[in-house]
Amino acid sequence: MEDKLKSLADHLAASLGSEIVQSTLVFGELTVQTTVGAVHHVLTHLRDDPECRFIQLIDICGADYPARANRFDVVYHLLSLHKNQRIRVKIETDEQTPVPSSIDIWPSANWYEREAFDMYGIQFSGHPDLRRLLTDYGFSGYPLRKDFPLTGYVEVRYDDDQKRVVYEPVKLTQEFRKFDYLSPWEGAKYVLPGDEKAKKP
Repeated sequence: MEDKLKSLADHLAASLGSEIVQSTLVFGELTVQTTVGAVHHVLTHLRDDPECRFIQLIDICGADYPARANRFDVVYHLLSLHKNQRIRVKIETDEQTPVPSSIDIWPSANWYEREAFDMYGIQFSGHPDLRRLLTDYGFSGYPLRKDFPLTGYVEVRYDDDQKRVVYEPVKLTQEFRKFDYLSPWEGAKYVLPGDEKAKKP
């Protein structure tokens, strides 16, 4: 299988040239990186080229790397049933640069792109209905960004007096606890309660 993926990577490098920024083959999975400007052409080529025939879009997802200038990765997972192969296509973008929508290539991209917009704030140009999909109306922020607070901004409850759902700022009912987050097999760097009784060898 790895030989087939290597030949596929060579074929893409020959047919797409500079539009393929990088190809990596790790753990039997081929990942190609391209640019925002070239991604639509690359995806169309992967679908239509007889040597590829990636006619099925499995998923579109995002990843957030806040330390980078282009903080977001947009990752496409494709399947070729004819060739029995999978490929991953990655691009980098920032908060302002929209990614061309791939709905005209695979109509199933509609909800995947809406989810990436809802969770990360990634913009998709040419999308016919780019609005939130999983969060509530009037939701503020993008929950899967690394800088989004773990508690969120508002909490929801049903008010029996008003007979409706109300949104209120988050109130923490207790102080933050201090956790060491160490694996119990590694052991904490301090004496745990009860350990002081143990005899040292």
